[in-house]
Amino acid sequence: MAERASSVAKTATIGDAYRIDSLSKTKAPDGAAGKDWYRYVIIQGDNTIVGHRQGSQRAVKQAVDELVVRLNERRSGKPGRVHLTSSAKKKK
Repeated sequence: MAERASSVAKTATIGDAYRIDSLSKTKAPDGAAGKDWYRYVIIQGDNTIVGHRQGSQRAVKQAVDELVVRLNERRSGKPGRVHLTSSAKKKK
């Protein structure tokens, strides 16, 4: 029975998408200078990513949203942009 519960919990974690849990204004991290720092928390199941970014709230929110999209694309195995071009064949 314990195996089944563990398996169910693992499946729920794997199926969860990354999402922003919080975004809040904070002081500059140790070793950093300047103002307008934000702390963000991204969660996915039991996983937590905490980061800091400097900028306006709007710019930071947009950057973190883009990060979440990229993380979810990586999880789903969606390949990045690939530009395929055919090479010209040499004439003999």
